[in-house]
This record gives sequence, C-alpha cells and structure tokens, in this order.
Amino acid sequence: MLSVEVSSVVMPEKSSGGEKALVWFWLSLLVVILDQVTKVWVSANLALYQSIVVLPFFNLTLLHNEGAAWSILATAGGWQRWFLSGLAILISGVIVIWLSRLKRQQRWLACALALILGGALGNVIDRLMYGYVVDFIDVYYQQWHWPAFNIADSAISVGAVMLLIDALRRPAD
Repeated sequence: MLSVEVSSVVMPEKSSGGEKALVWFWLSLLVVILDQVTKVWVSANLALYQSIVVLPFFNLTLLHNEGAAWSILATAGGWQRWFLSGLAILISGVIVIWLSRLKRQQRWLACALALILGGALGNVIDRLMYGYVVDFIDVYYQQWHWPAFNIADSAISVGAVMLLIDALRRPAD
C-alpha cells in the first residue's frame, strides 16, 4: 500500500496537460515550412512588384513589407524591425506556455494557438533575416486591392478568428 502511494506521488501521469496540447506544434511547424517555402519560391521567380495573374481576383505579386499589417510603421526608420520581431517572439513565448497548459479536449483552442504561433514565427524569420516580410498574395476586386499578405498572415488571421469563436462559444463562468 505504501509503495503504491509513493509511486503515485513520485511518478507524474503520462498524460499531463502540456504533453497533450504540445502535440499541436506539428501544425505550427507546417505553417512555418509552407510559409517559408512559398516566400522563397515567389522571391526566386518574381521581381519586386512584379505580378502574375492567377485568377480574375487573385495575383501573385512580390512585395517587401518593412512594417506590420497593412504596412503600418513601414516608414518608421528601421526600429520597427526589432520592435516587431521582439513582440512576435514575446507573443510566441506566451502562446507556447498557453499551449502547454491546455487539456487534450481543447483541440479547437490548441489549433488556433498553433496557427498563430506558426504565422508569428514565419514572419519573424523574415524580419530577422531580411529586415522585411515577404508578401505575395494579392486579392482584389476591379481596382480595389486588399493589402498583400502571405501564408503566415493567413494562419494568424484564421487562428485569431478561431480564438474569437472559442471565446464566444464558451459558457460564462
């Protein structure tokens, strides 16, 4: 009886919350890989500002964004590279901790966080390596163009919407 009590105290359960939720890192890694591969391909095949029409509402257009979303802070003088990189790294750390504390049944939330983490890391790689983020997805209607974006931005956006849905569907405590 004593040995059973000691072993249950000394040995943690194999299925701790962090161990369960951290399996979602594969999704973050997939986002980073897809993001970086597509950016390398576009950069190798298009000149800066060159567009290739793919569909009547979608072009591949190579752009370099030195700022944040919608080129906010793009002309800030260079400090934004380090500020935005540091912010993304800080947020990524918070997300890793958050993921490590989730339970297995919190799949939706874990997926949302993993997408955001992968997107943040994909863009921070660009900022640290080049000083800008490579954008290339150009969606438009007639003359109106949505600001260009990339796979990492898409993952962040989908993850953020999933976070909102998760918050709205949770019962109030």
